Amino acid sequence: MEWREHIVADPEVLTGKPVIRGSRVAVEFVLDLLVQGWAEADICREYRLDQAGVRACLAYARARLTDEKVFPAAA
Repeated sequence: MEWREHIVADPEVLTGKPVIRGSRVAVEFVLDLLVQGWAEADICREYRLDQAGVRACLAYARARLTDEKVFPAAA
């Protein structure tokens, strides 16, 4: 899954938050729905998205976490 084909960030849309291309649906919002237990099909139907857009949100989150560097704090 190449999330860059589906996820964009434009300062003119939701103050630059990453959204699904062609929509104002934020990646953060889709991830929150999934955490709440929404089915992918329900998200697609309710927000008029395609399956690739929803999956791109997961791929985007994974990519951000993969890039994140965590340094343990001293105890």
